[in-house]
Amino acid sequence: MDPSSILRQLAISALPVLIAITFHELSHGFIANKLGDPTAKMMGRLTINPIAHIDLFGTIIMPLLLLIFTNGQFVFGYAKPVPINPMNFKNPRRDMAISAAGGPATNILLAIVSMVMLKFAVFPLLSFAPEGMAATVLEPIAMMLKSSIIINVVLASFNLIPIPPLDGGRVVVGFLPHKQAMSFSKIEPFGFIIVIILIYTHIADYFVMPLVNLFLQLLSLF
Repeated sequence: MDPSSILRQLAISALPVLIAITFHELSHGFIANKLGDPTAKMMGRLTINPIAHIDLFGTIIMPLLLLIFTNGQFVFGYAKPVPINPMNFKNPRRDMAISAAGGPATNILLAIVSMVMLKFAVFPLLSFAPEGMAATVLEPIAMMLKSSIIINVVLASFNLIPIPPLDGGRVVVGFLPHKQAMSFSKIEPFGFIIVIILIYTHIADYFVMPLVNLFLQLLSLF
């Protein structure tokens, strides 16, 4: 992938990635605050300022490496996890599950908003806008919105893998009977290792890709 293509793809993907991961983490803290845990608020994480959420590796280095080594076919990233203290919740397991579900739900909402903007604003404008405006303004916006749809759907689907500390794992812990939930939550310290193995062996594809396709089919209704 030549440098000009990298810069072009970076310009298209950077803002959607930043918005996706910022609002993903913000939603966790916002919902937790509403349910009684002000930890994220006290630590300044209830903000749309991406600087508060940026992780050097997950937000900058990893997406750039993926951009280069996948020829722009797959760009993914993550932000610093929002701190949540479940002991502040009235019902810790249930409320932690609700807070966890807020991240993927927000990403799907962002994908819907991107789809609606693309279909009902950008595409109609492209049909009658001057050629210069279409090429320099509307077409780049259309590419960014298409990128936003894919990025948010992939981020939501990936985070729904039912392995803690991913959101899907926390949701499972929240709704299992107490004994089974305690046993299942013990794998959390090894969760990321398990997820990396699942990704490396492509086993995760059997969970993530059907979800991605399902969400994209649902989005096509808009």
